Amino acid sequence: MTDDRPATALPTAAMLVIGDEILSGRTRDANMHHLAGELTKHGIALREVRVVPDEPAAIVAAVRALAGAYDTVFTSGGIGPTHDDITADCIAEAFGRAIGVREDARAILAAHYERTGLELNEARLRMARIPDGAALIDNPVSAAPGFTLENVHVMAGVPAIFEAMLASVLPTLTGGPPLLSQSLRVERGEGDIAGPLGELAAEFPDLSFGSYPSQRGGVFGATVVVRGSDGARVDAAMQRLAALFPEALA
Repeated sequence: MTDDRPATALPTAAMLVIGDEILSGRTRDANMHHLAGELTKHGIALREVRVVPDEPAAIVAAVRALAGAYDTVFTSGGIGPTHDDITADCIAEAFGRAIGVREDARAILAAHYERTGLELNEARLRMARIPDGAALIDNPVSAAPGFTLENVHVMAGVPAIFEAMLASVLPTLTGGPPLLSQSLRVERGEGDIAGPLGELAAEFPDLSFGSYPSQRGGVFGATVVVRGSDGARVDAAMQRLAALFPEALA
């Protein structure tokens, strides 16, 4: 597989997925797929995704590295009420901030649990622990807020909650033009198309060209995907691609 990415002026983003359950295979992460699609529509380039265990040193190191390398970082997981929900503490450590129960977050939880008839016990109150200087992220699904500290948005791992939190964060971010893509199925091996495809990528340095091999009906081939923010340029590249491989399937 190749994916020749041009330099881009689009804002960049990274995702940090936190949790032993992801690395063990017990839970399949759906949030990365959703985030990538939403960022593409918003004109933000998702450049890196890391998965780390529930270990403070690993989380702190990853947060510092990603926050320093990208415009925006999104985390998922580890902000619930149990002992292994340590993300908030790690974010505070990564930025050198104090952390404690914050009154606005406590009030949100208190109102929610009063409505549902449940007790705001010590475990649930852990979800009101917010690093100093962070802004809360609304959670219309289960009330417990996420938060934003500097360029890091800290959100829940439960997909429905992650998606709701992301919907509230995205309007606050500056994006670029949406990324467009078109694809063509070429029933040749990558070794046959690599040369012409590389020349085409050099001809269109403002676009990215990805080649994704697969086998269909016993026939080896590759789907070539062209991406860019200028629709006319993508169209032009696709016309050249179709001319190079006239047997291709749209």
